[in-house]
Amino acid sequence: MSGSDGVVSAFGSDPGVGSRVAEAGAVDAGAAGGLARPEPVPAATGVERLADAFAQAAAESRAALMPYLMGGYPTLAESQCIGEACAAAGADVIELGVPYSDPLADGPVIHAAGTQALAAGAGLAGVLEVARALAPRVPVVLMCYANMVFAPGVEAFAERLARTGASGLIVPDLPLEEAPAALAACDAHGLALVPLVAPTTPPRRMAEIGARARGFLYTVSVVGTTGERMALAERFAEIVARAKAATAVPVALGFGISTPEQARQAADAGADGVIVGTRLVRAAGEADDPAGAVGALVAELAGALRRG
Repeated sequence: MSGSDGVVSAFGSDPGVGSRVAEAGAVDAGAAGGLARPEPVPAATGVERLADAFAQAAAESRAALMPYLMGGYPTLAESQCIGEACAAAGADVIELGVPYSDPLADGPVIHAAGTQALAAGAGLAGVLEVARALAPRVPVVLMCYANMVFAPGVEAFAERLARTGASGLIVPDLPLEEAPAALAACDAHGLALVPLVAPTTPPRRMAEIGARARGFLYTVSVVGTTGERMALAERFAEIVARAKAATAVPVALGFGISTPEQARQAADAGADGVIVGTRLVRAAGEADDPAGAVGALVAELAGALRRG
């Protein structure tokens, strides 16, 4: 991965997003096939729902648990079941990935899951239907790459996303300098445009990013892509403190967190939210019952965050 901030930089790292349009707007064949009929879309804005989720977790003296799942993996219907299992097991927010052929922020496990989902015909339209089905139960933040947002136009994309009831949007390859139009469109539709910061983000740039953050500040715990790692906790407090000094929104720590112990360490370091992805995606791919396996792991993570 490249980027001026050393990993996925604030609002991404690649200033050439405007020209990457080849894959944007792709529509799945039978996108909604097999998906359960969603409940009515919540009336509160996405920004408000995220604020409420973090406030509820704080009121319970714990960090918010924020599992990541790949939309369309192993199938669209199964990914919806996984999301429902996450919500039932204690997820406060769900990060829902859209499969993409060149995911600069993703490590090998999530990359492989996205490749499989694409090969099975999943794409933006189908994943938005998963978001629509999950949104009444739990705030959903969509993670996708910039060409999906820019090709149809940021206003059209934000309107389409808001209609699903999703709460926010993460665009890892959207740099700070190219974020204003997307931020304005998300603001207009009540969506949180969530930026990322890295351990190597310079203080002045981090302050600029933090001032524009909506929903939460996605704080990357390591330099590199997503994936499971053995020992990270010694730097958690420093990384979280830097992020909190730069923003008024909650700080969520992610990348490399995979075990209940690491999740608890991130919370003890002051993180308002803990994001776990690769471990859950790997479980979804290995299990005969993906939703059951992921739900069990999320329950363990939730238990670790509740431990006083």
